[in-house]
Amino acid sequence: MKSAQAGDGRLFVIRLEQGEVIHEAIEAFCRREGIGAAVLSVVGGAEDGSRLVVGPADGNERPVRPMTAVLRGVHEVTGTGTVFPDEAGNPLLHLHLACGRGESTVTGCAREGVTVWQVLEVVLREITGTDSARLVDADTGFALLVPRGGVGKLTR
Repeated sequence: MKSAQAGDGRLFVIRLEQGEVIHEAIEAFCRREGIGAAVLSVVGGAEDGSRLVVGPADGNERPVRPMTAVLRGVHEVTGTGTVFPDEAGNPLLHLHLACGRGESTVTGCAREGVTVWQVLEVVLREITGTDSARLVDADTGFALLVPRGGVGKLTR
């Protein structure tokens, strides 16, 4: 386990609207507001044709090859995620969603492009006092969270 202490910053209430791509809109918002790190919750709707990463095609393959699912029909969604800067300092969202329609639910990462249907409510809390970042891991190919610096000491 790796960890670093951080602090609380500003709190934002955000409404995304029809046609916005969730990760693009939230990352743009963070750039505009100067938010380097955050935690967020979302609730709303996802458009037909949205794409989720739903697991690795083969858990032993390196680098990891993602498996994707396409939403067929409008879905209700709820999820939680974090924002941390990538190696270039750009905010990078990692958001997992549970997407339901009728009696079926699919859960996955929104990185492939989930488009808002009508509205998506977001509550985003800024994290301050941290130098944590998402750095590319050569083995998996993932941009992994590396807790570091900031308010507290890095713990290994």
